[in-house]
Amino acid sequence: MSDPDQAQAALSQYADRIEKALEAYIPDCPYPESRVTEAMGYSLLSGGKRIRGAILMAFYRLVREDMQPALPFACAVEMVHAYSLIHDDLPCMDDDDLRRGKPSCHIAFGEATALLAGDALLGLAFQAMAEAGSAAGDAAGDVCFSPETVLQAILCLARAIGPGGMIGGQALDLALEGGHATQAQLDRMYRKKTGALIRAAAQIGCLLAGAEAAATAAALRYADCLGLAFQIIDDILDVAGDAALLGKPVGSDQARGKSTYVSLLGLREAERCAAELHRQAKEALGALPGDTGFLLGVSDMLLHRQR
Repeated sequence: MSDPDQAQAALSQYADRIEKALEAYIPDCPYPESRVTEAMGYSLLSGGKRIRGAILMAFYRLVREDMQPALPFACAVEMVHAYSLIHDDLPCMDDDDLRRGKPSCHIAFGEATALLAGDALLGLAFQAMAEAGSAAGDAAGDVCFSPETVLQAILCLARAIGPGGMIGGQALDLALEGGHATQAQLDRMYRKKTGALIRAAAQIGCLLAGAEAAATAAALRYADCLGLAFQIIDDILDVAGDAALLGKPVGSDQARGKSTYVSLLGLREAERCAAELHRQAKEALGALPGDTGFLLGVSDMLLHRQR
């Protein structure tokens, strides 16, 4: 399924399934708590591509046919992603007014409510995973994750969020702003800020499915290449992208004095680096069992994405 149209169709199917499940997680609360839950839904259900959740389910599916037991964990990863975007857009961070073509959460609901909505989504992610441990057997009949497996999945996601992952990457981003970062510093930041959650999605999918160690190692190589390429493409789109397609302004990195692959290496070399990471991701898929066409298609789509 390396055909881009087939991969896009498959991603849409994953996204639809995840989207429907996510809707059920937003709690029904009275006012004024409903202001926070409304902001949670505004950001969580804003039409994202659900790539991280789809990656988790795709790796699970390489071993087990029925994806339903993995769905709450895919939702948890998407909740964490939504939380990170809310916080990234805040004035004290990237100070972005637009997200996916709509006002950012803090523009629509105010900074304090946006902060609470992000925090609430983070907590809800771990609640979804913990509750899935006891519900999986009922949902799938013969599939029930052991407490140890659920704990390992929770630990994997927690590590991807903290100083060794997304938050560490954001701290590096702030520290390097206005300076001249080296390529090694950019790689370190990107692997944490963007790559850590993609890596966690692949790892959790393999963990839940009981994948063999060699397959898990290959999955992580794929995810590491994909995560770094994803952020390099972001750098390219910030210079050469279409603001209407991106749903946010272009040129914001340059305006804030950020070092990027494009500012450091130039546009052509940044494109070459992304293409090489794509090749390495494809190579890693060759060591995996089953039909990896969708995962190959995801790498293709990210390399050629316009938004």
